Amino acid sequence: MTSFFRAEVDAMTGYIPGEQPKPGSKIIKLNSNENPYPPSPKVKEVLQNFDWEWLRRYPNASATDFRNAISEVLNIPADWIIVGNGSDEVLNLIIRACTDSDRKVVYPMPTYILYRNLVEMQAAQKVEIDYPLNYQLPIEELVKNDGAVTIIATPNSPSGHIVPIKDLRELATRLSGILVIDEAYVDFGNGDALSLVKEFNNVISIRTLSKGYSLAGIRLGFAIANPNLLQGLYKVKDSHNIDAIACAVGAAAIRDQDYKNYCVEKVKISRDKLSIDLKKLGFNVWDSHTNFLLVQPPQGNAEYLYLRLKEQGIWIRYFLEKGLEDKLRITVGTDEENQVLVEALGKLIEGN
Repeated sequence: MTSFFRAEVDAMTGYIPGEQPKPGSKIIKLNSNENPYPPSPKVKEVLQNFDWEWLRRYPNASATDFRNAISEVLNIPADWIIVGNGSDEVLNLIIRACTDSDRKVVYPMPTYILYRNLVEMQAAQKVEIDYPLNYQLPIEELVKNDGAVTIIATPNSPSGHIVPIKDLRELATRLSGILVIDEAYVDFGNGDALSLVKEFNNVISIRTLSKGYSLAGIRLGFAIANPNLLQGLYKVKDSHNIDAIACAVGAAAIRDQDYKNYCVEKVKISRDKLSIDLKKLGFNVWDSHTNFLLVQPPQGNAEYLYLRLKEQGIWIRYFLEKGLEDKLRITVGTDEENQVLVEALGKLIEGN
């Protein structure tokens, strides 16, 4: 049968997202790194008081209100910010604007698998460099490959580790292309890369409201970079990529730092307790600066545990990726959800 698609698209696997339960299902969902707590009450106020007149009009093309809110909170000029339909769209804009079949996109693995899909869609050259077992950044390999775009996630998924700022600074200094620092989980870690954005004209920081702000369902993210670097991204951006409701909700959420920080601290406390409980069961647990844990079961039977938990209505994440076949990624839930998970794992390990 004749294909209507480009050869690169035919060859793609496509991104496989975490499964979503049907509304009302009694599933303990710990597979997509969503926040276990609801968004800020100020978000609910915005939705209740939203002027529906705005729904018949096109939204502001550059999400000015939301950018101004980000500017206030992060103390960054608004013209240093571009908003996307989730941070995924911002990543797509960067790869679309900066790469082609003659240019490389370089990143260490394992990491966010969407990077691979976006590069394949653009038909750019893909260079995946293995992280060592200790997850130290392979700086020399990254510099040697010197991509048009180099992407580093910190904190990283699925490992949960943070890349030291000195390593990122060295990369920014030595690379001739753009350094993209994906900070999707920055709210759960310590420190950020904003100082590098101000210091270098080839650094872009990407953030999302899906994790720390409990707004995965809204699809809202942004990038921070020198305005000269953002010009090209605006050229390839869809005309009205952020809807009016998302813009209003995002502005309210990001201004409520007290609520966000309160929820983040609860998640971090639960994360540390869950780590201790899993270690007691014999799991190898990687240090995490995120809202999830990467773990290795004591008997190495990661896929078995994933499937048995799913049968019990407990969803976690298993990856058939190099270096991850014997590991599981577990989103931190509420203390009650985490306890159910630990008890179920204890019984499975004891009975295996």
